Amino acid sequence: MRFRWKFFGSLLCVTGLLLVLYRQLGNVPQPPPGPASAQGSPSLTATSGYFRALEDHVPRRDARQGGKKKTNWNNVRAPEQKPNPPMPEEWMHLAVVACGDRLEETVTMLKSAVLFSFKKIKFHIFAEDSLKSDFQMKLEIWPQQISRKIEYKIYPITFPGGNTQEWKKLFKPCAAQRLFLPMLLQDVDSLLYVDTDVLFLRPLDHVWAFLRRFNDTQLAAMAPEHEISKIGWYSRFARHPFYGTTGVNSGVMLMNLTRIRNQHFKNNMIPAGLTWEEMLHPLYQKYKNYITWGDQDLLNIIFYFNPEMLYVFPCHWNYRPDHCMYGSNCKAAEEEGVSILHGNRGVYHDEKQPAFKAFYEVIRDYTFDDNLFQSMYFPLQSKFLESVHTLCGRIPQVFLKQIEKTMKMMYERRVVVHIRSDV
Repeated sequence: MRFRWKFFGSLLCVTGLLLVLYRQLGNVPQPPPGPASAQGSPSLTATSGYFRALEDHVPRRDARQGGKKKTNWNNVRAPEQKPNPPMPEEWMHLAVVACGDRLEETVTMLKSAVLFSFKKIKFHIFAEDSLKSDFQMKLEIWPQQISRKIEYKIYPITFPGGNTQEWKKLFKPCAAQRLFLPMLLQDVDSLLYVDTDVLFLRPLDHVWAFLRRFNDTQLAAMAPEHEISKIGWYSRFARHPFYGTTGVNSGVMLMNLTRIRNQHFKNNMIPAGLTWEEMLHPLYQKYKNYITWGDQDLLNIIFYFNPEMLYVFPCHWNYRPDHCMYGSNCKAAEEEGVSILHGNRGVYHDEKQPAFKAFYEVIRDYTFDDNLFQSMYFPLQSKFLESVHTLCGRIPQVFLKQIEKTMKMMYERRVVVHIRSDV
């Protein structure tokens, strides 16, 4: 009997202790279940992350009250997920300098740039005052689907530091303006400069992408003046320093203007480096009796002393009559096709190189309708057939390969993607 009373007494003590613990645990609020892991059990990482996110939304203990506030978990909301701010839209910047009778040629170049581009373009047009209203009239009549892809600004011809007439007469009218773009466009980080006689046969975006290939020292990109030194102009006739073995051509010049403004350039005038702005006029004074091609020669001299600052394009990014009139000597164009056509020597306006003239006339006359194949590519093929008896015309695959790729790309973008979005 005594044993039984001891047993029941022990049982009652244990039961009482369990009841006390139960009441204490019953006052602890239970959190909502966290996300389940792949095995069906709560994910520790996800759950702890969830509570960290809720930290600011959970009532805290008030020390003055000396106790805990009881949390009503039904009223606790997870913090709202704020969407990431949209990335700023990237604009490409294209600069050109137009004087004299270059209005039509410049507008045709701008048309070729916007026709095939993906990103939007800001045109920086440096022109004589007499051309300003003509440019505005030409650009304002472009259809809305084209004009919404561009912004433009027309600047007067100016040469910081004076000597305006001297600079203006260097080589062709106003051509030296390109040397001053880093100072004139202070709010522009990077820029593609082209001559008025340039035509884009593929998206401008593709040449713009070379900016990402620059290493830490490179701040500009140009193509060689020639591929073969024994027939190149600089290697045979130049009386001044020039870049590499054949020099470079400045008709297509991609520039990181910020780097140019911040750099000090080696030179043979003073032991210390000079900024771009400080260097231009002394360099011209030193070599003005030895240069033939004006601003292009000055650029060659600059990069002769600073070769590590230049990125060199393959020749199909600045394809000129020199690449075919002495036989085909741009291997990159034979493989890739012409990407940027540069009709220097006035070949758009005479009969010396009808292959070049065919491109110019077809793009000039294109009326912005949607059928690129019918309104541009097929007329181009027909015109090109008339040039097959010439040295440049006998290699149609070089001229037509890349433009055909571009046409197909634009077709897929405008038609195929549009159909898929409607399905």
